[in-house]
Amino acid sequence: LWTINMSVVKRKLSRSFKAYFDSEKSSGILLIICTVISLILANSASGTGYLGFWQSYYGGLSVEHWINDGLMAVFFLLIGLELEREIYNGELSNFRNALLPIFAALGGIGVPALIHFVFNAGTPTQAGIGIPMATDIAFALGVLALLGNRVPASLKVFVVAYAVIDDLCAIIIIAVFYTAKLS
Repeated sequence: LWTINMSVVKRKLSRSFKAYFDSEKSSGILLIICTVISLILANSASGTGYLGFWQSYYGGLSVEHWINDGLMAVFFLLIGLELEREIYNGELSNFRNALLPIFAALGGIGVPALIHFVFNAGTPTQAGIGIPMATDIAFALGVLALLGNRVPASLKVFVVAYAVIDDLCAIIIIAVFYTAKLS
């Protein structure tokens, strides 16, 4: 009798767990939890060891490199594919609809760069003007995921389009102005 009840409980728990992780909210919650844990660890007594973990090597590359060049490439591929779908068949298929996120992205590049320049003009850190240009698309999408169905689809498309355009422009600027040799 106990094993039968446990299997029923496991099945119900398994279904609930799967339904939760299939929802959009789970990714936003997981992102926020990981961010809080990272901030706590990085600023704790074990911060040096935690930061050292990101520089440890596996398969010839650091963990940080695997994430930045591997997982982020997949992430931006998926975001780019979603944006492409919206451009051809969705909310952004009309050029007039696409103008708002394009101009918002240009403002999202210019305003942070200007703020950085105002506070860093004439200092050694002035050259870092390209750093604040990119929005954090993962957090923007995470917040939208937390809000779930209360956010209209058109707002989600706008935020994704804005963030991707902003990031692509920032990547181009960084590639052109922050490399010794453009390849």
